[in-house]
Amino acid sequence: QVQLVESGGGLVQPGGSLRLSCSASGRNLDRYAIGWFRQAPGKEREGVSCIRSSDGMTFYKDSVKGRFTISRHSEKNTVDLQMNSLKPEDTAVYYCATDPLCSRAQITFLAGSWGQGTQVTVSS
Repeated sequence: QVQLVESGGGLVQPGGSLRLSCSASGRNLDRYAIGWFRQAPGKEREGVSCIRSSDGMTFYKDSVKGRFTISRHSEKNTVDLQMNSLKPEDTAVYYCATDPLCSRAQITFLAGSWGQGTQVTVSS
């Protein structure tokens, strides 16, 4: 199991930005597809974005396209999620996970590893 750690969450006003990071000690994240997921209170966990290891392709949930950007930073061994133009409906606990099903059609957790999550709250 890969031990993942998310960081970068916080409280931000609508229209603001946050940058989340997913890191792993002792494992090279370049070897894994990485997905970012979120879970809002009372809702199921949903896939937000993912980046494949095989070809570097990235995919996004429709509601975050054009606002969120996922990227690898091999020198830091992180996969980051830059979130701009945040909306109150983006409020959730955000998690990263290894080896999700990562395609244009779906971003789905399969049987990889989860981090502990980081809270993102968008509120004025």
